[in-house]
Amino acid sequence: MVPSMANEEVSAPGRFCWIELATTDQAAAKAFYQGLFGWDANDFPMGPNPTDLYTVFQLDEKDVAAAYTLLPDQASHGVPPHWLLYVASDDVDATAKETAELGGKVVVPPFEVGEFGRMTVLLDPCGAAFAALQANQNPGIGRFGEIGSLCWADLIVPEPKKVQRFYASLFKWEWVLGKDADYLHIVANGNYIGGMPPTGPETAKLKPHWLAYFLVSDLEASTSRATASEARLHRGPVHIPDAGSFTILTDPQGAAFALFKSERAG
Repeated sequence: MVPSMANEEVSAPGRFCWIELATTDQAAAKAFYQGLFGWDANDFPMGPNPTDLYTVFQLDEKDVAAAYTLLPDQASHGVPPHWLLYVASDDVDATAKETAELGGKVVVPPFEVGEFGRMTVLLDPCGAAFAALQANQNPGIGRFGEIGSLCWADLIVPEPKKVQRFYASLFKWEWVLGKDADYLHIVANGNYIGGMPPTGPETAKLKPHWLAYFLVSDLEASTSRATASEARLHRGPVHIPDAGSFTILTDPQGAAFALFKSERAG
C-alpha cells in the first residue's frame, strides 16, 4: 500500500470522486462519524418525507463523504449497511454499457442527480459494487489523502485476474505489483489510488467488495475512539513497511471501513 497524498484532479476519469454510506440508522451513523473524524454534517431533502435526507459530510467546508438511509427496495433485497465508492467517468452511459459487455452488471441504469451530474451503480464480474459519476456542477469530494478523508481503497475478490482485465478496460487502470509481489496497486493516470490484496483463507470467505480507507493522524487513538462508540474491530493494527499501519472495522450499523496512518503523514 502506497497511498497517494495528492488531492488534485480527484474528478479526473478513473479516480475515486465520491464516497457514500448507506445505513440503517442515519442519525446514529452521522453522530458516529462526526465523533470519529470531526466531520461537519449538512442534511438535504431527498424524498417526499421530511425524514428522507441526504447527509453531506464536510471538513473545513470541503465535501468528504455522504450518507443516507437504506432505501426500502435495498432493504427488501437484503442489502446491508455499506460504503459505496464512486469512480469518475466522462461518459456514464458508455461506462454502464461497457460494464455489461465486459461481464459486469448494471444494477441501477444511468440517471440524473441534480447538480451532481449523472450516475450509475454497477457490479464488477466478481460481484463487487461500485458507482460511476459523470460530474456536473459538483466535482465530488474536495479532500482526498488528507487527515479525515478517503485516502485508499482495497478491492476484495476471489478471482483477481478476472477483475484486473475488467477495470483495466473500463477505467484504463494499471495494476502494479508491490514489493511483496502479492499485493497489486491500482494506478489511475499516474496516481496510486488503491489496491487488491492476494486471495487467502480470510478474504476467500468474504463477499466481493470495495473497502474504503480513511486517513488518520493517530491510528491507536482513532481505533479506540471508534470501538468506544460501538464499532467492531476486525483486524489490526497491521503495519506495512515503508507505508504505514491500518485497522479494519465495522461501524455500529455494520458498514465496513478501514483507518490508515501513513508514515509519511506524520
